Amino acid sequence: MSAFLDGLAALHLLRPYWLIGLVPMMALWWSARRRSSGKGPDPTGIAPHLASALTVGDSGTRRLYAIDGVALAVVLMLLAASGPTWSRVPNPLLAQTAPLVVALEVTRSMEAPDLPPNRQERARFKIMDLVASRAGARTALIAYAGTAHRVAPLTEDPNILRAMLEALTPEVMPVEGDNATAALALAQAELVKSDTPGAILFVLDALNGSDAAAFAQAAQGDVPVLFLVAAPEGSPREALDQIPEAQVIQLTADDTDLRQIERAAASAYRAALLGDERLDWDDRGWMLGWLIVPLLLFWFRRGWTMRWALLLAAGLGGGVPGTAKADVIDWFFTPDQQGMMAYRDKEYREAGEAFQHPMWRGLSMFRGGQYSEAADVFARMDTAEAAFAEGMARTRNREYRPAIAAYERALSLQPDFPEADWNLAVTRAILDYVEDAREAGDTGEEAGIGADDVVFDNTEKKGADTEKEYSEPTDAPGLQSTEQWMRSVDTNMGDFLRTRFLQDNVDGGTQ
Repeated sequence: MSAFLDGLAALHLLRPYWLIGLVPMMALWWSARRRSSGKGPDPTGIAPHLASALTVGDSGTRRLYAIDGVALAVVLMLLAASGPTWSRVPNPLLAQTAPLVVALEVTRSMEAPDLPPNRQERARFKIMDLVASRAGARTALIAYAGTAHRVAPLTEDPNILRAMLEALTPEVMPVEGDNATAALALAQAELVKSDTPGAILFVLDALNGSDAAAFAQAAQGDVPVLFLVAAPEGSPREALDQIPEAQVIQLTADDTDLRQIERAAASAYRAALLGDERLDWDDRGWMLGWLIVPLLLFWFRRGWTMRWALLLAAGLGGGVPGTAKADVIDWFFTPDQQGMMAYRDKEYREAGEAFQHPMWRGLSMFRGGQYSEAADVFARMDTAEAAFAEGMARTRNREYRPAIAAYERALSLQPDFPEADWNLAVTRAILDYVEDAREAGDTGEEAGIGADDVVFDNTEKKGADTEKEYSEPTDAPGLQSTEQWMRSVDTNMGDFLRTRFLQDNVDGGTQ
């Protein structure tokens, strides 16, 4: 329902001048309907009651006429031609799902056992369920008590978040308290780094009243802030009630809370796309074309006109060669619309052949494994995004030097391009590794520098097998079992976070 309301609020027409055709269409419809509904002349010389009894057929007023169906079909076609739309075409080089920054309260109150096993554990389980349900989306993690600290940046890897979450306890936090304002500022700064609009989720048991003002101000911004309350129902929420239109979600045993969070994040993503003037509008006029198809069923009614249209359509369908039948779809959909339908069905090669939009054509080829063809398409465009996409395609095709050149061109066109900067560094590292491995594997025989002599060891017992007994000293002081090693990793993660959080405070406060 929220998606429908968002789309209805953003509804507008790309080609509104087509609606001018509604005026003559309605005039013709009204004129034709009056002629169709008019009665014939009354018979003369016969009493009216006898004439009514002797008249064959329905002399009453019909509710529907053939012209009604024709007029409705034409109206729908005019509306479709006007280009109704309520959404933007997302950038194919950016994430298609809204990023989410999760701020987890790590305090003594979160260890209360009123939500078995305790509030902290339930919050951890719920966050991991949320990350699993958002497969492919980026999620960041922030922990806060008296200070706020970034635990993990925006990432698609749930294993990183899982290891960090399990190590978060009140003991690793350097300062006691519940400074949610600091966590809010840190979460906002994390979302600024993302090119895709996102949302912030606070997982807490209660909000301090001194933080309500900061959240009330944040509610007026473009980034939505959600609250997942990890406390029993009926717990005090005075501070949350002070925030205008606060989206407070109660932690549940099922996935009801997760669906509410995902809907709110998706709504924020759609709203941000609508405000991005750099993106093209997604023409949805083709959807009205399907509403015209049921009108064809009325043409089977006896006494209705335009039955000849069905015969004409059948004749055209039977007389058109097989190769031309496939082109009938061009009457209803543009090449880019056909390409988008194939792309959404994950038929990337067909989409690459259908698209005329160069960026979408190149992306479809890239997704279909046609890296060389995709790189050629991207190379013809003079934008930073196209150069970045060319670099990715050439990297996948193991053309590392051309990929480096493409990333450098992207940075020259747009110096503030962190993704291109990162990929450039990674590609250079790959190239160095490949060249070093090639040099290490060179025996020198091609250059005339081979081995001086070949010497075989064990000349007295050629081919003799040698055995050496080995037993793993499980109790030895330097060795650990797998279970002991895993426990030490968890402990080390907690020590690592504690040390890092302390260093954050030393370096200048909250990080």
